[in-house]
Amino acid sequence: MKKFIQFIIVKSVGSYINLLSYVAPKKSFKLAYNLFSQPRKGRISEHKIPKTLQKAEQETHQLKQHQFRSYKWQGNDETILLIHGWESNASRWKKLLIHLKKTGKTIIAIDGPAHGMSSGKEFNVPIYSEFIEVIVQKYNPKIIIGHSIGGNAVAYFQAHYHHNFEKIVLLGAPSDFKVILDNYIKMLSLNNRVHQSLINYIQKRFDLNIEDFSASNFLKDSTISGIIAHDFHDTVVLFEEGKKISNSWKKAQFIETKGLGHSLHDTYLYQTIIDFLEIK
Repeated sequence: MKKFIQFIIVKSVGSYINLLSYVAPKKSFKLAYNLFSQPRKGRISEHKIPKTLQKAEQETHQLKQHQFRSYKWQGNDETILLIHGWESNASRWKKLLIHLKKTGKTIIAIDGPAHGMSSGKEFNVPIYSEFIEVIVQKYNPKIIIGHSIGGNAVAYFQAHYHHNFEKIVLLGAPSDFKVILDNYIKMLSLNNRVHQSLINYIQKRFDLNIEDFSASNFLKDSTISGIIAHDFHDTVVLFEEGKKISNSWKKAQFIETKGLGHSLHDTYLYQTIIDFLEIK
């Protein structure tokens, strides 16, 4: 019953946006974009910081109009950077952290735009990549791990900033931005007027053809070794998205899991990743 009610609400919102596109197109587009880019979950209160993050050294970074939070678990001179996904925050790495700490490396996680204790209402991959660049310039990590849209941000970052990572790990990452946008359009049953307005805005703002906004495209010429892990039954980011990246990124090993869902929390998978990171 709950799912049915949610379905009716979503379709009703879509119908309202469609109607608005004929009488107030700018207002219609703004509403559609805000719903698309503003996460509804993933915030952290200063008074309710997860215990995992309380144990880390916290720092707030300033970038233009943005402030974002980073968390550091001090280890040796080698650094691993963790990039979470949509409607999440740095605490999502709690289970992987147990394994990563055994490597003795320094571990840094950040809260993405409009997530955790970072500022803003809008989330997008290019801004997230700017956050990553701040941390990369300061700590020079040699390993980066991204989950979900965080994995897409990692691919975008590498294509545009060309950091000298030694290894990259993508967990349940989407490849094509077009697929993400099309799924949103389908979910709300938005009309072509709204759809095209979103495409035009995104392409103009980020100066990137939406067809090229793809992790498989960003990593196609990469010579960095990597792992791409994706669950066959992932209902959030379809399995085919992981395969697209794998087919393009020749230096990456593809790991197919079953039954782990989108989170991919699994001791065996995490140990496999650790073994890969430890290879010199």
